[in-house]
Amino acid sequence: MAKIAIIDDDQDIIDAVTITLTAKGYQVVSAKNVNDGMKLVENEKPDLILLDVMMEEPDDGFYLATKLRKAGAQTPIFLLTSVSKATGLEFAGSQTLQVNEFLEKPLSSEILLQKINQYLGNV
Repeated sequence: MAKIAIIDDDQDIIDAVTITLTAKGYQVVSAKNVNDGMKLVENEKPDLILLDVMMEEPDDGFYLATKLRKAGAQTPIFLLTSVSKATGLEFAGSQTLQVNEFLEKPLSSEILLQKINQYLGNV
């Protein structure tokens, strides 16, 4: 089954998403910051990345997504954000960021699994 990386500074999010994904047979690896997240992606080679937008810095997710793409990563990246609830701004897929999805926190398990299946199928 596919390996999914969760990069988020909120342990509750990591735990909840891990429970959901492992129950569906996915292997889950996680990191809590940009530096550990970059190492995780390089070492673990996940099939999909769930990446929080705001961690130690408000733009860490954007920074890491850009850094991964510049390094040649083709892995699907989903940015997880609660920014639109706080600011009223909405995000959509962007050629500039080259991420595949923006998902609003709190995450719906059904939507998350549907989107993952859309990108990974039966990997």
